[in-house]
Parts: sequence; C-alpha cells; structure tokens
Amino acid sequence: MVKLELKDLYDKFRDPATIKALAALIEKEAKRLSGPLNIMEVCGGHTHTIMKYGLKQLLPESIRFIHGPGCPVCIMPKERIDHAYILSQQENVILATLGDMIKVPGSRGSLQQARSQGADVRFVYSPLDVLKIALENPDKTVIFFAIGFETTTPMTAALLDQARKQGVKNLLFHVNHVTVPEVMKELIDSRDKHVDSYNNRIDAFIGPSHVSVIAGAKIYEPFPKKYDRSVVVSGFEPVDVMEGVLMLVKQFVEDRCDLQIQYKRSVTMEGNINAQQLIDRYFQKRELFKWRGLGNIPWSALMLRDEYAEMDAERVYADVLPIEEIEDHKLCICGDILRGMADPTECQVFGTACKPSSPMGSCMVSSEGACAAYYKYGGLM
Repeated sequence: MVKLELKDLYDKFRDPATIKALAALIEKEAKRLSGPLNIMEVCGGHTHTIMKYGLKQLLPESIRFIHGPGCPVCIMPKERIDHAYILSQQENVILATLGDMIKVPGSRGSLQQARSQGADVRFVYSPLDVLKIALENPDKTVIFFAIGFETTTPMTAALLDQARKQGVKNLLFHVNHVTVPEVMKELIDSRDKHVDSYNNRIDAFIGPSHVSVIAGAKIYEPFPKKYDRSVVVSGFEPVDVMEGVLMLVKQFVEDRCDLQIQYKRSVTMEGNINAQQLIDRYFQKRELFKWRGLGNIPWSALMLRDEYAEMDAERVYADVLPIEEIEDHKLCICGDILRGMADPTECQVFGTACKPSSPMGSCMVSSEGACAAYYKYGGLM
C-alpha cells in the first residue's frame, strides 16, 4: 500500500511546468484585451501566493493585481484590540483567542504584552478548545475574543452551541466576525465619508475559496449583475490562482461578466447549509463595523442575537470598554492600498518605520497583509 504524504496533495498545484503553461495561455489571451485588467484578490492568502511564487513576474504588464482587505487580523481596528487588552485585565478573567492576535498592537499594547504583565491570556488553535478552559476554570469568567471571516464563524457558533447545551455559565463572547461581500461592495461604491472609493481601479475580483466553502459562491452573485464586476472563486495554490486569472482574462476578451468557480473541488454555489443555519441561529448583522484602513462599513460584521445578550462580553463589560475610534498614523496609506489606489512600496514609511516588527497600519500588522507580503518576499527580510 502506497503511503500518501501531505505534499502529494499539493505538489501538482505548485508544478512549475503547469504554472508556466498557464502563464503562456494568459499572455496569449491578454493580447486581445483592450486595456489593462485590474484584478483584486480579496484575501491575503492569495496575495502571499502571488508574491511568494513570483506570479506577478510571469504575467503580462496588462494584468495588474490590487491587494484587498487581506485578513480579519489586518482589518481589526485598534479600539477593538484595546477591548481585548482591557478585558484581559479584568479581575478573574481568562481571555482566549486565536493565535494570530498575539502580537497585534492596539493603542494600549498587544495581548502578548498584556500576558507579560500578568494577564491570563491564552491562545487556542480551535474555538472549541475554549470550552475545555471554561469547564476547567468554573470560578473564572472566560472570554473568547472571536475573529474571522465566514470561514471561522461556524466554529464560534459551534462553541456557543456546545456551551449552551452543556450549561456552561462562565463563558462570554466578544464577537469580531466580519463578512466579505459587504467590504467588496464598499470598495466599489463607498458610502463612508472617510473613504473615496469612487476612483477605485477594480475591474474584477478573485474571491476567497475558504469563505465560499461555508457561505457558497452565491454571495458574489450581485457583483456581475449589479456592479459589472467579474468574480472567479479561486483556490490558494499557484496553479489555482493562475487558472483563476486565465478565467477572468477570457471573460473580458469575450465581453462577458460572470461569476465562476475555479475551486470546484471544494466550493459550490450553495455552500455549507448546516454551517449557515448554525450561524443564523446565534448571530445577526451589525448595523456598522469599522474596518481598519477602510472606515465604517454598514452590515459588514456579526454580533450575538439579543436573546444571547448575557453571553455578550461587549454588553456585560460595556462600562469599561471605550467606544472612541482610533485612527492609524497619518503617514500610513493602507486605505489607498486596499482600494487599489497605491502599492505598498509607494508608502514613505514602508520597510523603514513600518515593518512586521513595528507595524503602523493594517497592511503590515498581520502576516497575511499586502505590505507584510511585499516586505517578506521583496527581499527586505
């Protein structure tokens, strides 16, 4: 019996010959374009694939990438990171969150710094690990600082579901789950006074496949129909991205504007119905949520339904959590980068004052941010 190694599952999606063959097909098709094609990859996972494997260098100059919001850590505003920091300082509180949040600084410091000062901050690989922490510490209040796109939201809902079924009373939630379609709409047609997106250069989107596995590709249907923007839902391997680009180029050459799924091995139009129902049971849309670098975006995040208010850390600790917004440094141009108006290297503090070890803006603060990708794969490390 042949033993299957993990690399056997992804090797063919990183095959240089296949990548070069797709590059040749894209170059051939791109000659028929009437002008530049500006493609926004919404997720930082795609940005890092593009940078790490040098895909930009394989494509003709007429194909231009615009680096989108990146990841849930990238877009978390400082005031909500401050919430996590403050909650971790409360008496008899254990604060748990996913490991990506450990080094992200708010205005008061990071959770790593809070832990070094004596706060009981714990980092978990899965939200369900928080249930064990709550059961093992019945005399403590355990607060789960939940982050993520649609991809991780079902796990938070499952944690809440299990806590209720097991009668766990010492577990609270600070919910920071955000949704992808709303920010895509905002990038095309901004309504925030701080963000001028009317001058964006987005012609098409590469949609994140992990989000789509849960929510279904149907969430992108409005973009071809209402906004005249093509969408291809792509996987994160180099061959996936290149095939996704080829599909978009063909759409423009053939004067089509469609929603297509490249990542058919996992993504369907309907998505995971059971996960969607679990999310709807416990969460409702927030009227407004601030995305770091982009501003306030209507209906772009989730919160606990009113019937679960007693488990909502924002409501329980409302008297100690500040509501004032905190802006990034004035020299930071992350908002322009996320709207496709500038590249990371055009920022005057990129790679100098702003580095992964001392991030000044949303695009550098997480390893999946566009500036972090340029820094890591641009020879600056």
